Amino acid sequence: MRTLPQPGAGTLMVVILSTCLLLFIFQKMIWLVLPVLLALMFYYCFRPVKQALVVCGVRHEVAAKVVWVLLQSILLAGVLAIALLAQANAETWPQNLARYLAGGQDLLRKAVESLERIVPMFKKMGLSAQVDHLVQKFAGQQFGGQFVEKNLLPMTLQSLELLPSLLLVPYITFFMLQDSARLKKYIIKSVPNAFFEKALLLFSRLDESLQNYFQGLLALTLLDAGCLSLGLAVLGIANAIVLGLVSAVLAWIPYFGSVVGCIIVVFVAAADFPSQPWRAYACLFLFLAVRLLDDFFFLPMTIGRKLHVHPLLSVFMLFLGATVAGATGLVLALPLFGLVAVVGETIAQVVTDRRLRARFNAARQLAASGQRG
Repeated sequence: MRTLPQPGAGTLMVVILSTCLLLFIFQKMIWLVLPVLLALMFYYCFRPVKQALVVCGVRHEVAAKVVWVLLQSILLAGVLAIALLAQANAETWPQNLARYLAGGQDLLRKAVESLERIVPMFKKMGLSAQVDHLVQKFAGQQFGGQFVEKNLLPMTLQSLELLPSLLLVPYITFFMLQDSARLKKYIIKSVPNAFFEKALLLFSRLDESLQNYFQGLLALTLLDAGCLSLGLAVLGIANAIVLGLVSAVLAWIPYFGSVVGCIIVVFVAAADFPSQPWRAYACLFLFLAVRLLDDFFFLPMTIGRKLHVHPLLSVFMLFLGATVAGATGLVLALPLFGLVAVVGETIAQVVTDRRLRARFNAARQLAASGQRG
């Protein structure tokens, strides 16, 4: 894998500012950005299947339709499975939620008491009483009688507003599978001949970056889900596959998503095994182990350095993205920054290349003289 040229300081500042501007715009257009992102993920994950069919002699249009039908079948099966699972647990989920929260609070209380026994200074400070007061206060504010009215209902309505836009996902995916090459040719035709090579290189790099990111993200999700599900099953946690998959998908939100997934699993373990707190601690160490595997093995094998973003700059962009666009910025900051960096570097090469600008000016002069003649 070749290393893409790194942008200079001036180009980097423009790239960062452009990324922040795009994140702000995308947050306002989340109803359109979400289906496009999902369509891109499905397109890049299923494009190798379409290409394999074409190599086997299937016509391009037929291969696109076959892959689209396969994708719709998988999505339909997934939606039906989720609907049946939700229907089967519709009557018990409020009780289970309260039980899991109570189990988590009890585990936290026992952990603080153990810490006080190890460090007597914490006991003198009344750490257990303070933590218990904070937990009770938080639980009363978040899960009291007004929780449904103030928090749950607005969140549900906001999620329902996005459902109609998700109907665009199959539509966009189909035309990406069928007409992406045609669209690329149409855009390249509008590029002046002097910049044709650079434009072709730009499209190749953008396509490579998107493919590496989405395919790597899917592979990383499957690896995380497999490791977490296997570890939870060994620990005897119920619904290990579902919990592992949910935690792996939540990890799409950098850092915050992994923490939320870990808390969910620890609370479930604490509620199901109240007399065996070691299982909850084992779940915590399992998440830490999978996180280490992500950082040192899984990420280099999947997404890794394919976006060519320095780790320090990655953390900076995550915080900047969260500040500008909230949760949307956390999810989109790194891939969007990688794409904008590729575009910015290519434009900088064009602007600073005297030979290319001379070719472009000569072509314009030749065209003008031809029109006068």
